[in-house]
Amino acid sequence: MIEDILEYNKQFVENKGYEKYITNKYPDKKIAILSCMDTRLTELLPAALGIKNGDVKMIKNAGGIISHPFGSVIRSLMVAIYELGVKEVMVIAHSDCGACHMSSAQMIEHMKARGIKQETIDMIRFCGVDFDSWLYGFGDTEKSVRETVKAILDHPLIPEDVHVSGFIIDSITGALTPVVA
Repeated sequence: MIEDILEYNKQFVENKGYEKYITNKYPDKKIAILSCMDTRLTELLPAALGIKNGDVKMIKNAGGIISHPFGSVIRSLMVAIYELGVKEVMVIAHSDCGACHMSSAQMIEHMKARGIKQETIDMIRFCGVDFDSWLYGFGDTEKSVRETVKAILDHPLIPEDVHVSGFIIDSITGALTPVVA
């Protein structure tokens, strides 16, 4: 697969396919969107929101959540806000999310099935990693969005003038439903 992608990329560059995507690093709409990495959202989310390349900063991870108050999501939001002029943040979860009901115990079993040794998992636990809190899922998508919005609003390094709102997008239709904090 990677060889096919590299060949496509070579042709893309040679044919100047990139020209219609040229923009700068500053988001035109001054918005950052935290969303799930789900493949269904790759084209659906921008299309459903009417955004194009250069409009917003997109931050994606499993579940569209903040798993650590000083992790990569907050770091990315801080760069977007302080360095790139973002004034609003949209947290957008989606229906039928794979992170919903995710289980750290089940994921550890999958790791072991793929060759990760129990000793490695035990050593990582000994070093202070709590797999349950690190690899947790969520049972209630609305609650997850509310908690993520609250984590951003309450963060000591996020300025109070940044507007944060939460939504759930339907993974099929793209319909956006606001989540009231």
